[in-house]
Amino acid sequence: MKPAPFEYIAPASLEEALFALQDHGYEGKLLAGGQSLIPVMNFRLAQPAVIIDLNGVTELDTLGLDGNGSVRVGAMARHSRLEHSETIARVTPLVSEVMPHIAHSQIRNRGTIGGSLAHADPAAELPATMVTLEASFRLQKRGGQRWVRAVDFYQSLFTTALEPDEILVEITIPPRLPDSGYAFIELARRHGDFAQVGVAAVVTMDESRICRSARLVYLNVGEIPMVAAKASELLVGERPTPDLLADAAELASRQEIDPTGDIHASAEYKRHLAAVLGKRALQEAVGRANKRIQP
Repeated sequence: MKPAPFEYIAPASLEEALFALQDHGYEGKLLAGGQSLIPVMNFRLAQPAVIIDLNGVTELDTLGLDGNGSVRVGAMARHSRLEHSETIARVTPLVSEVMPHIAHSQIRNRGTIGGSLAHADPAAELPATMVTLEASFRLQKRGGQRWVRAVDFYQSLFTTALEPDEILVEITIPPRLPDSGYAFIELARRHGDFAQVGVAAVVTMDESRICRSARLVYLNVGEIPMVAAKASELLVGERPTPDLLADAAELASRQEIDPTGDIHASAEYKRHLAAVLGKRALQEAVGRANKRIQP
């Protein structure tokens, strides 16, 4: 199929893009990488009256560090740029681990960070990753801007905190904490497919190998990235034994996710996967954290 007719605008600056978005509001749709938008337009599941193409807004294609050591990523940075970035690998290695799981290299060459985050697909890897890393998003409109935590940005299925006249322009990711470990695991029918279940974990240990903090976030088991807060609390202040990690993952799978069945897996099977993958992710994260502790 082909998309319904639409007006096309190609701003050359962020200011022009914000003007266009303000003028057209709900009738306008931002085009970044187009890897999600174009297919749904071709099927006429979306029929925007106006397309505002951000590919000419080069000021949004940035990647660097701020004075606090946090990573600052412009919304138009391509997946492949983060995948191969030495800065990302050094400062926030969980992102480097996640990137190869996103579709295929051709998709990652075109897809953008901001586009994926704003699309808010519950099966996508990046929203769950940014929630795990406690990232913040800068949303801008004409005359103002605001920062929103990743965990607050996602509200329901394909729905975010973005207002009709706002653009997600930048993402800030705090640097990795000392003595912390990370892991990302997902299960898909084929490489490049959306995962049936995925999980990201970050665990920080102290010198006595006691857990100081933990964060466990699941994808594709609810309408938004699902934060397993109770499971994380179970680990804090404890020495993470294999049995304790299994208990935490089981708690998350039974009480903190909301999977729905589909043609590939039942809801109960997804709960089973969540328990198995959650345990593996926590084990890997704890192992990596322990290796960073000085003997």
